[in-house]
Amino acid sequence: MSGEDAAGRYKWIALSNTTLGVLIATIDGSIVIISMPAIFRGIGLDPLAPGNIGYLLWMILGYLLVSAVLVVALGRLGDMFGRVRMYNAGFAIFALASLALSLDPFMGGPGALWLIGWRVVQAFGGAMLTGNSAAILTDAFPARQRGMALGINQITALAGQFLGLLAGGLLAAVDWHAVFWVSVPIGVVGTFWSYRSLRDVGVRRPARIDWVGTTTFTAGTGLLLAAITYGIQPYGGNATGWASPRVLGGLALGVLLLIVFCVAETRVAAPMFRLGLFRIRAFAAGNMAALLLAVARGGMQFMLIIWLQGIWLPLHGFAYEDTPLWAGICMLPLTGGFLLAGPISGYLSDRFGARLFATGGLVIVACAFVGLVTLPVDFSYPAFAGLLVASGIGQGMFAAPNTSAIMGSVPAAERGVASGMRSTFQNSGTSLSIGIFFSLMIAGLAGTLPGTLATGLHAQGVPLATATSVAALPPVSTLFAAFLGDNPIAHLLGGGVLRTLSQHNVDVLTGGRFFPELVSGPVHNGLFTVFTAATIMTLLAAVASLARGPRMSTSETGAETAPVAIVADPTTPAQGRRGEY
Repeated sequence: MSGEDAAGRYKWIALSNTTLGVLIATIDGSIVIISMPAIFRGIGLDPLAPGNIGYLLWMILGYLLVSAVLVVALGRLGDMFGRVRMYNAGFAIFALASLALSLDPFMGGPGALWLIGWRVVQAFGGAMLTGNSAAILTDAFPARQRGMALGINQITALAGQFLGLLAGGLLAAVDWHAVFWVSVPIGVVGTFWSYRSLRDVGVRRPARIDWVGTTTFTAGTGLLLAAITYGIQPYGGNATGWASPRVLGGLALGVLLLIVFCVAETRVAAPMFRLGLFRIRAFAAGNMAALLLAVARGGMQFMLIIWLQGIWLPLHGFAYEDTPLWAGICMLPLTGGFLLAGPISGYLSDRFGARLFATGGLVIVACAFVGLVTLPVDFSYPAFAGLLVASGIGQGMFAAPNTSAIMGSVPAAERGVASGMRSTFQNSGTSLSIGIFFSLMIAGLAGTLPGTLATGLHAQGVPLATATSVAALPPVSTLFAAFLGDNPIAHLLGGGVLRTLSQHNVDVLTGGRFFPELVSGPVHNGLFTVFTAATIMTLLAAVASLARGPRMSTSETGAETAPVAIVADPTTPAQGRRGEY
């Protein structure tokens, strides 16, 4: 086989393997969301008990937080020691952690801590996969096909977030251990396949590890995202924890460490985070647009689940225990839009440039958000599905060209760290969105839900003292009840109170309409705020995408050129700007 034939075959092997890697990594980022009720039942924990809310949050957010914090450092290590080497190790770590998760030997709190700890290890392996996959593809594919390859890879990653919701619902119905079993054979096969078939074909730059930058970035980002996570939880008499000294201290110290990080990165010979890359307009604009869309998309994902599981599906006769699975099914049009638009827009952007497709896609996403704002709580599903398809198409149009433009705008030796930086912006945006949008929703519920809940319960014969006590519980409990597909009324009142009521009142309180109709007004007000904020963020992302400049870079013209000198020192003069859009 000639060298050209071997290279042509290798690029498709690289695409297949890295697509499998990012698919399983992103599926596992969301698979536990739908599976949480089954997991908590399996280890004997009440998910709505105030003391267990922290377990619930860290089970979901721990994976996202670790992925966001470590992906840059792991991409940089890929530049130094080999992108394929780091990627292969990531597959092996991911498979090992998946096996450990499926063998949880404990119950109660220790069982939850075991799962959280191994989810962190699993996220470490997933970050090694996602932090190096785009760089491996950029090395393997010529510029004229790079957008198509990255489009398939990135749309698969985005689709994995939503396929995880469906997979979690299906597997949790069988056994909660199956949620983690499914990753084991895929991880083992992927590990052997990657070790046997992948090789480093890009530029590798041996260098010393930037310990100061790695430490300050990891600690600063981790503190910020952890503080946001605790900000969602109630503190004292407040519905959220934003007034907590722990949250305020974490935010302040995190910002301080990131300032130290930025200063330090301008003074080391081989920085972890190539700040000089932001001098390339396409790189800076593309990452800003990706961050803003990630925030908007994360908010949409979680709010749609709450809307479907807490209100729409129960109103349409679905049992609470079935709502997680059907919420995943109802959101499949969003995934369909991703899969339809991603590869096509990636292929076309290779010929016509990234700016038109990426910016146009963001405008479509913004229009879909406006459509969601106008929908009533009890919407017509075809209209809802149509908006999801439009949003998926818009996000698919954006993701592939934007990723291709970002990766094609940097020198070959910097592709690993550039891939890590790009992934960090996306993962951080998802974590930020949870803190931002959950806080907005909780704040909205705190103002109207207690009175509405107390009045509604008392009207059905619940003693006023009991109704007032239940209504005084933190709104986050009600929010997570909807999120987990649980009927909080039957759960919170318990059998003792229900046995004192007439059968008619019991049937009303525990039926499928009482809770959804009770919270529909407050939740809809919260959804209006959330989707309006998401619309504004998406339009700002469109402005950033438009600012990437005209189609001039090698990634868009299809011409490979020598790497431009940019970033050994971020203070280097403007000769590095030859790669700008």
